[in-house]
Amino acid sequence: MKFKGRDVIDINDFSKEELLYILKTAKKFDPAFVKSKKSNYTIAQGKIAALLFFEPSTRTEQSFKSAAQKIGMGIIGFDDPEATSMHKGETFEDTIRIMDAYADVLIIRHPEPFSAKRAADVAQIPVLNAGDGPNQHPTQTMLDLYTILKTFGKLDKLKIAMVGNQKHYRTMHALSAAMFKFSGNKIYGISPKGLEMPAEFKTKNYEDVTIDMRKLNQTLAEIKPDVVYAGRIPKEYMKGDISKYTYQMSIKTMEFLPKHCIIMHPLPRIDEIDPNLDTHPNAIYFAQARNGLYIREALLSLVLGRI
Repeated sequence: MKFKGRDVIDINDFSKEELLYILKTAKKFDPAFVKSKKSNYTIAQGKIAALLFFEPSTRTEQSFKSAAQKIGMGIIGFDDPEATSMHKGETFEDTIRIMDAYADVLIIRHPEPFSAKRAADVAQIPVLNAGDGPNQHPTQTMLDLYTILKTFGKLDKLKIAMVGNQKHYRTMHALSAAMFKFSGNKIYGISPKGLEMPAEFKTKNYEDVTIDMRKLNQTLAEIKPDVVYAGRIPKEYMKGDISKYTYQMSIKTMEFLPKHCIIMHPLPRIDEIDPNLDTHPNAIYFAQARNGLYIREALLSLVLGRI
């Protein structure tokens, strides 16, 4: 499969077979599957990753930095556009052109939808979308798929309950699109009224479940999901009082779920997951975040043609 020089902008740009190949490649970096102590440091030695972060990030930025360094890449870039020439009036496109000249791959996070595509249109090197506003976050989607595959050994015939703000949550948009590439999956979008999934991300196997979030446990008991994918209410995309949209999952929630059901969350969490749930063996959101390292090592190696 051809990955060298390829952009990673939209999960819909990848076929089912390509996604499975990426997940298979990620296993080569995962200590759960590779017992060898051999270092991957030389895979991309001499290559440079430019991380252009126009908005705050913890997991995505740091895991990309870690992934790049683990395969031998150098790192340049910024996480504060006010400290660049954009503060002087330089355009977004010109900033991309300049960084394109200094690196071998661009990793961009930006609050505006389709900004990664704008970057790819002017860059000569691969562009990896690390989140473009409320649109998509494809590497997060890939690590979500990897987490589900690692848990169940399959990506089909699963029931997934997505809980929270379906309207603005890019990780839910992209995961829905990805799961529908595999057969027999059913997704339930559980949200307060007004925060339903946008029409372009729905298929006949997607069902809106609009509820008073205080009834979440009872709703989950009726659905009997294999996966609960929780998300915060992203206040940066909303106006006014968001308290009526809030919810919290706790140890008590597990009593309403099948014993095999796992709890996922792209993080950061705010109040929607009680910390007392963290020690439950089915609460795997921190392992999920760790899986992002293996996916990003794999993607960088693939787009650089080094694996």
